[in-house]
Order: sequence, then C-alpha cells, then structure tokens
Amino acid sequence: MSSLSERLAAARLDTAAQGRHAAGPAGAVTGEPVADASRTPAPGRLDSDSAPGDSKTPGPLASRAAVAAATEGKPGRRMAESDRLEDLKASVHSELIKQLGPHLYDAEMDQDHLDQTVRSVLSDVLGAQDRPLSAADRVRVTQEITDDILGYGPIDPYLRDPEVSEVMVNGHDDVWLEKDGRLVKAEAHFADEPHLRRTIDKIVSRIGRRVDESSPMVDARLPDGSRVNAIVPPLAIDGSALTIRKFSTDPLTVQDLINFGSLTPQTADFLDSCVRGRLNVIVSGGTGAGKTTTLNVLSSFIPTDERIVTIEDAAELQLKQDHVVRLESRPANIEGKGAVTIRDLVRNSLRMRPDRIVVGEVRDASALDMLQAMNTGHDGSICTLHSNGPRDTLARMETMVLMAGMDLPIRAIREQVASAVDLIVHQTRFKDGSRRITHITEVERMEGDVITLQDIFVFDNSAGFDENGRILGRLRSTGLRPKFIEKLAYANVAVDPTIFRTERL
Repeated sequence: MSSLSERLAAARLDTAAQGRHAAGPAGAVTGEPVADASRTPAPGRLDSDSAPGDSKTPGPLASRAAVAAATEGKPGRRMAESDRLEDLKASVHSELIKQLGPHLYDAEMDQDHLDQTVRSVLSDVLGAQDRPLSAADRVRVTQEITDDILGYGPIDPYLRDPEVSEVMVNGHDDVWLEKDGRLVKAEAHFADEPHLRRTIDKIVSRIGRRVDESSPMVDARLPDGSRVNAIVPPLAIDGSALTIRKFSTDPLTVQDLINFGSLTPQTADFLDSCVRGRLNVIVSGGTGAGKTTTLNVLSSFIPTDERIVTIEDAAELQLKQDHVVRLESRPANIEGKGAVTIRDLVRNSLRMRPDRIVVGEVRDASALDMLQAMNTGHDGSICTLHSNGPRDTLARMETMVLMAGMDLPIRAIREQVASAVDLIVHQTRFKDGSRRITHITEVERMEGDVITLQDIFVFDNSAGFDENGRILGRLRSTGLRPKFIEKLAYANVAVDPTIFRTERL
C-alpha cells in the first residue's frame, strides 16, 4: 500500500512537470516562474545556442573561479587585499594591547626595553595568525603596527624624513606636509577620529599634559624637540587638528645659511662681531620665517666662557657652549593653576647671574622685563618676536610693554626701547619657500617722539626670479656705517670697514 501510494505521487509529479514544460518558460499554466532553458543548459552539456569555440558565453564546464577572475578588476582586488590587511592589523593591534596593556603608555618605562618587548610580542602574535602572509605584507604590517604602537601612526615615516619640515593633520583623512617651503598632500591617513585622538593623547601625556573637551588646545613637544600644537572638537569643527614643526637634530650652522642664500659671508662676519661685542639683538619675522634657526646661529657666536640662560616656551635652541642653563615655561594645569610664564622666567633669570639672556620668543608682557634686563647691565641679550618689518618690530615691542599693565607714557617706552635695543635682524619667508634675512637695521636714538632706524644691509630683489620661480636677490650693504662701531671697539671687537662698501650691480 505504501509503495503504491508513492508510485501514484511520483506519477502525478511527472504529469505536472510535463504540463509546465508544455506551457512554456513563462509558467502560464501553473503561474510559477520557470528558468529559461536557453540560459541554463543541462549539466554536462554545452548550451545549444553556443558553439564549442564561442568565448562570449562560457559553458557550464568553465570554472566559476576562472570566470570571477576574468571579470574582476584590479582595483577591486587591491581593495580586497587592503581590507584583508587592515583587518589583520586591527586584530594584531588589539592582541598587542591585550598582552602589553598599560606598559605601552608608561612614561617611566625605558624606551629601548619597550621597543624590544613590542617587537617580540608582535612577532609571536603574527606567527599565531592563521592567515597566510607574504614576506612583503609581513614587513609592511610589522612596520605599520610598530609605528602605531611605538611611534605616531601613519605620520611616523614623515617625522623620520629629513626633507619634511612640518606635518599638518587637518582631520583623520587629510594630512599635509611642508617640503622645501612648499605644501604637498601626503598619502597617509588615520583610520578614524579615535585613532588620531589616541596619537594626540600619546604625544601630550608623555610630558604630563592632557587634551579633552574641557581643555581642547595644547602645546607640547616630541622627545626630539619638535613643536606640537593640537586642537580638538568642539573647537576644531571638522575633527582634531595636529601640527608638528619638526626639530632638526643637526642644527643649521652659519655656513648652511650662507649656502642657502639667507646670509652673505660679509653679513655673517658682521653679525658675529655684533654678538661678540655684546649688542642687544632682536630677531624678527613672520611665522615660519626661520627666526629660531637664525637665533640659534646667532647664539653660536657667544663666547664659550660666558654663562647663558635660555628661556623658551618649547625648548628648541641647541647651544654648543659649556655653560648653558635652559628654562622652559609651563602652562596651567586642568584646574587653571601652576602656570609659569616667560615673564616669570625672565625675572627669575636675573637672579641667576647670567652673562647673556636668550629668549626664544617675546609675545606678551615679558617684553617689559626683557627691556629692563637689557637696560640693567645684561648686554648681549638676544630674543625673537613676530613682526612684518624693522619699524613694526618696535611698534609691537611698545604694544607688548603696554600689556604689562603699567600706565607708562609712549615716549618713556620708546626711550627704553631706543636705549636697550641695538640691532634688528628681520627675516622673511618668500613665496618660493626660501627664508632670507632682508634687513639688518641699527636702532639709533630718539628724534622727537620717534625712534630713528638705519638700515645697514637690505635685501636687493632687483634680480627678480629664475625660471623655476626661485628668488635671485641677496643682501647688500647700504654703504652706511653703524653708530655702534664705537661700542664694539670698547668691547675689543674690530669690524672690517670694507664690509660696508656698496657693491656694483
């Protein structure tokens, strides 16, 4: 009975199938869609519409993998491979964090020991992965993870590149570089905003600072001295912004500035005489004009038997003298307390028996204390400030003195400036990216209510530009001899008078 019912059911199914075939591919009898026989050939046979040699329509014996490989484009394969490596990096990174834990951010842990530990654990974790890796992929993954754990993620290679002078991150996927004074877009990017924030936190936490919504701006420095500025949301609307001005481990010398065209041999000798003769010098210029580099070069002219006190926001000066005391300001903590300003350090330096005071940048009321130091026997002091020219340098100095809150008349301030400052060295960054000293100007005396200035050397741009847009000008003497020649002679420093001879164009 059972077998008979099964045979009857099979017969009914066979009859229904024949009816559907007679109704055509549209399934008109039963109403069910039927696969087009012309599109789906029977297993083991070639399609009746296709010749055996027709390459347009592959037969069913063709491998699906081969068809996929033939139709898949190279960008797709690269994207899939990149995604696979990103997944691998993420899993290895999380495993490293799990195994090493807080040791990665321990400021007291020896860096070499941490480096060895991370590389050892990374090798073990990669070896335990069940995903096959080529030798090139293994090297790439190892380098990128090491940069992320021990360094600063995707921007780490640019921090090692000597041709890059500044790294600017405008968001996790927008990184720019400065090379030869010009901006170029980098190929690197952070994975996401949290990845960028982790990198910023790593930088600032090592020097005991923090950045968050309550304190969204921070100035810091890397262990090599590079200056760092970070600003995060809500102040940075499009994501966190990170700016790193790299610090040259091999500081530029006066010969380097001569080779770059920033100075001429004659002006270099003249500035050497001015520093040895204990003149008070202000190095002025715009942002990125090279003021700190010039300040470092001028400081190298200070004799080795003098006590030098340097005061900076972020320690950048690299003096080679034996007797150097380096001071650095400190911002307020999260409670708004504990700040130590440049002005505090200038006042404190006066009690440290300095022969020279070198201030990295004067930008506030510390200008008053700097003038007082220059006027009270601390000759030979050097500082920098932002300005657009020698005359603007004096105007900014007056403004910053007024910021001290002293109700001083302008004439009194100008008399202090004229008495304290002997020389202004102004530097400019040109459109082609080159940085040149454009003015070496003597600060003379008061005439009425105005301080008189005298240009000794001025940048001559009459030669114009070359075919590559590079500026061809150079510093030339105005033919005027400075009044402080007598002051230099009093300090037993002789100046060759031929330096001031005008040159024929």
